[in-house]
Amino acid sequence: MKTTLTAILLTACITLTGQAQLKKVYDETVNPMEQIDRAIAEAQAGQKFVICQVGGNWCPWCLRFADFISNDTTISQVIADNFIYIHVNYHPRKNADTRQALALMKRLGQPARFGFPVFVVLNEKGQVIHTQDSSFLEEGQSYNKEKVLRFFRCWTPQAVKGKE
Repeated sequence: MKTTLTAILLTACITLTGQAQLKKVYDETVNPMEQIDRAIAEAQAGQKFVICQVGGNWCPWCLRFADFISNDTTISQVIADNFIYIHVNYHPRKNADTRQALALMKRLGQPARFGFPVFVVLNEKGQVIHTQDSSFLEEGQSYNKEKVLRFFRCWTPQAVKGKE
């Protein structure tokens, strides 16, 4: 019994320590609709698409993905060259205005059905062109670099529109 309790406490400490090391990336004070509108305007100016990583600081897998892509120079470069990448905060239980959360999900094509994080690709007009379930990018307790790169490369403006 004592060994089991010790193992449980040790596991909890390791888990909490690991999650505490991940920095928060979602700005919980920004209006997500305005954030998306700004990203679309920036994408239009730069001939890019927008990727909305929908989730929140409450989601360890969301923070893990943000850390994963920022620590890989190849992935970071593909993103910088092709996308305006934003972290869209979604937390319906903590949202003061549930209508805003519902409107956000409607605007993005109801992506919450896939779990979090979920990635919504918007074209330069702000239209949803793809929703990516993050579970297909996972490997163990992290993400698979080749799967993540494939996702991003398949949804660049050049890939979607064809070579010009």
